[in-house]
Amino acid sequence: MQSTSRTEKHGLLHVAIIMDGSGRWATERGLAREAGHCAGRAAAERTVEAALRLGINTLTLFAFSGDNWHRPAREVGNLLRVFEDYFHAVAADYPGRGVRLNVIGRRDRLSPPLLESIEAAERATRAGQALQLRIALDYSGREAILRASHRLRNGRPPSPEAFREALAEAINAGEPVPDIDLLIRTGGEQRLSDFMLWECAYAEMVFTPCLWPDFDATQLEGAMREFHGRERRFGRIVEAAAG
Repeated sequence: MQSTSRTEKHGLLHVAIIMDGSGRWATERGLAREAGHCAGRAAAERTVEAALRLGINTLTLFAFSGDNWHRPAREVGNLLRVFEDYFHAVAADYPGRGVRLNVIGRRDRLSPPLLESIEAAERATRAGQALQLRIALDYSGREAILRASHRLRNGRPPSPEAFREALAEAINAGEPVPDIDLLIRTGGEQRLSDFMLWECAYAEMVFTPCLWPDFDATQLEGAMREFHGRERRFGRIVEAAAG
């Protein structure tokens, strides 16, 4: 028996992807890791196209974690330039396709040119209603929860709704979005890596060995089929149908 998710009941679906394996993809081909990040950008563009076609309402992509600053400075710099170019392209391309961009995570450590490209893309796409695309950049799930808790220090336990609002403010998300229904991680690893810890409380998880630059609509459709075939109980007991 297949149950229905809380968001699906209202025609909503939130899919999140940990985009892992771009560096390994490049290394396996004798290329610099930066080539993998460029190929990963193309995979992100394909995934957005597929999400629009599949009726996904919210798509959250984990692009750069707070811990990724510890990587070699050259790789970090090249990766951030890929992001900057991507956001410039988003500002020009996505408004006509109904995609609304929101970059979540810290912004105080980003360079002024990158921050300007983010803000311009968010302004240009703010009317989009077909898909909310969230890019997690300089993001840490633990830090987000700590920042949200700090905002609610009043001596009383917050309601889940109040905490969601504080969490959205802590990561520059604007307003809360539904919890994640389906979490996909590419690259063969099977862990959350500090991603969306609160929002993944009841997420269905699909781990694939496919390296991120090879991810495409077929991979996303396969994960969606697996998701729709699962029984989601949210801690409840689903009684067998009578008869």
